[in-house]
Amino acid sequence: MANKRLYKILKKVKKEQLSIRELSDEALSEKTAEFRRRLSEGASTNSILPEAFAVICEADRRILGMEPYDCQILGGIALHYGYLAEMNTGEGKTLTATMPLYLNALTGKSTMLVTANEYLADRDAQEMGVVYEFLGMTVRSGVSVEKASGRGNKEKRQIYNADIVYTTHGTLGFDYLLNNLVSSAENRFLREFYYVIIDEADMVLMDAATMPLVISGVPRVQSNLYAMTDFFVTTLRPELDYIEEEHSVWLTDEGVAYAERYFGIEKFYAAENFELNRHVTLALRARVLMEKGRDYVVTEQGEVSLLDNGTGRVLPGMKLRGGIHQAIEQKEKLKLTQETRSIASITFQNLFLLFPRMSGMSGTISDARKELRQIYKKRVVVIPPHKPLIRNDQKDLFFKNAQIQYEEAVKEVLRRHETGQPVLVVTSTIADTEMISNILVERGVAHSVLNANNAYWEAQIIKEAGLRGMVTVSTGMAGRGTDIRLGPGVRELGGLAVIGVGRMANVRLERQAQGRAGRQGDPGCSQFFVSLEDDTASSVGEKTLEKYVEKDYHISNRKLKRLINGAQKRKEEQAVFQRKRSVDYDKVLKRQRVMIYGVRNRLLDGGSLELNTVRQLAYESVRMFLKETRRPDMGDVTRYVLNNICYDLDSRILSVKEGMSKKTLGRILTSYVTAVWENRTKSFSSEDELKEFIRLCSLRAIDDAWVEQVDYLQQLQFLVSSWSSAQRNPVFEYHAEAYKSFLGMERTIKKEIVRNVFLGTKKYSKTGEMYILFP
Repeated sequence: MANKRLYKILKKVKKEQLSIRELSDEALSEKTAEFRRRLSEGASTNSILPEAFAVICEADRRILGMEPYDCQILGGIALHYGYLAEMNTGEGKTLTATMPLYLNALTGKSTMLVTANEYLADRDAQEMGVVYEFLGMTVRSGVSVEKASGRGNKEKRQIYNADIVYTTHGTLGFDYLLNNLVSSAENRFLREFYYVIIDEADMVLMDAATMPLVISGVPRVQSNLYAMTDFFVTTLRPELDYIEEEHSVWLTDEGVAYAERYFGIEKFYAAENFELNRHVTLALRARVLMEKGRDYVVTEQGEVSLLDNGTGRVLPGMKLRGGIHQAIEQKEKLKLTQETRSIASITFQNLFLLFPRMSGMSGTISDARKELRQIYKKRVVVIPPHKPLIRNDQKDLFFKNAQIQYEEAVKEVLRRHETGQPVLVVTSTIADTEMISNILVERGVAHSVLNANNAYWEAQIIKEAGLRGMVTVSTGMAGRGTDIRLGPGVRELGGLAVIGVGRMANVRLERQAQGRAGRQGDPGCSQFFVSLEDDTASSVGEKTLEKYVEKDYHISNRKLKRLINGAQKRKEEQAVFQRKRSVDYDKVLKRQRVMIYGVRNRLLDGGSLELNTVRQLAYESVRMFLKETRRPDMGDVTRYVLNNICYDLDSRILSVKEGMSKKTLGRILTSYVTAVWENRTKSFSSEDELKEFIRLCSLRAIDDAWVEQVDYLQQLQFLVSSWSSAQRNPVFEYHAEAYKSFLGMERTIKKEIVRNVFLGTKKYSKTGEMYILFP
């Protein structure tokens, strides 16, 4: 529950409200300038909180006609102090957020609210924007529902320069990556991160945490191994040739031996079989772990679109990394899209840890307080509702098989529908929504269906779900964001009835579904119909399912309940393990990303390598060439010079003789590099021009090497998932390989800086801006 400290601050806010209410509109709006002045003179946001909250509460009342309740003010205080606040569905989280957003925006630093989808971000920016503008602040939406084409950097800079920004977590993540790919400081559009509120925080920080955001580009050469390995995987025997466990799958020793015989190779895990190994792993994951209708859908255009497992929403523009997307396309016999190279990547976990001040809100976040504390170092506080909850959450009903489960669930829907009571049927997969819908069509019941196939109508469908006689069938409700208000006469019928079909992946998703009924003291009820054939219950094992489902053995309700609930608990534990594994993997990329982005930013801001440093790198390039070449002959030396130092060979290089010692050769090459460097520096009109040239060459070298490194680490993550079958610790192996590749990237960057500086050709645009033709 909310702690005593928050209640003490609430009392101070209530006291300030009495005097603030007496102010004229003009005097109220002038408070913003006063607060900013006080902050500039040394006051803290904590010290002005009571008065600032009183001002925004009064503005909400005057402009929107909505005065925040005490519980909303309490929630706002918690959000300012960096808590993750649990507030029941319908408690007005949108209005709650106006208070901490206003207070933190007074600092002049970046202040954002990220929500689950574009519709909500756009709606909240427009509806709440009038309040901020009344108080003299600017507010922008980082997304646009109507604008199909992307925004340019100039427009994005205007958006992120606003006092308050409403956007989605996906948009912000991709913008962060794009901002760190710009080639000049003028093209950067993000301000330094400061304060963020995450709506539906448990969904963003946990359910979406293991799928990283990836910027792709520079197409790979398309592999012809997808079809071959997909067919190979269809010949494997479950449990004998491969094992599936904890959302991972790998070949057994028998499976590895079979693969070696099938492909005619000696060592499946040998370095030379890296690509084959990778494609077998991808095909195995696509066939065994990825399920159509649960993890992805195939559109009418023949494209694979990923699904958010929590909400059933399509994730537009997102592709699985490392070739798994193409493996799914091969599995579905679709035309393979071009496998692209990953050039930048970040998980939501690391994105939001970039904010010095981060808070969040959700209706179901307290269930995950331990994990959130461990990963994000955040405390969860439960905000009491404005009105007591009177919803009747009935006991779950357990069934042996899906047929009886669906029949009984539909009977309950029909029974309540006949009285006129609105019913919301919530399922865990798209396939289940369509199955329920087909049964309702057969029974002649008019209804609406909300899943990834018609998410465009989402807000309208949800808005009408509380009207008399309405039946709505939907996938998971997390992040829907639109309240279901009861229509006339519905309270007397018992309010909204939520019928859950199937045990969901975790308790939070079930609580989200239940929370759609009984908002702000309304009547309502919920009941779940679950069976051994639910996806979540699959971990009970094939023998158990065969015994009680196919052979129809008797099973007590108590044992049935224990089996199904135990399966859900294991599923949740697996999800926690996957998120922890994701954090372990991403620690490496995070450290490397921080270093690379730090160097890039220094270069973008005008920094450059010292001239002597570049010369020393060139000397090091010579030493590396001699070290890596066992017995360099005239051909080796010529190729090295033409590829790294100069396109014109002079007599010193032509005088190199066969059989020269490496020491003598080193002296000749070093002398030659010095001469080329001196001529090179003389070709520039000033030292500033030379340093700008070196800066651009360095930036290009870093970017090219970083693209290769990010792509390699993405591939490596997928590959190491199969190494546990070879008695190797995947995380340890990943860290070791990633460190080796980082050292290799450092060497590549040094080598490419030398190549770019010595072989690059400077040019100038019509505007006088330098650009380089790189080798």
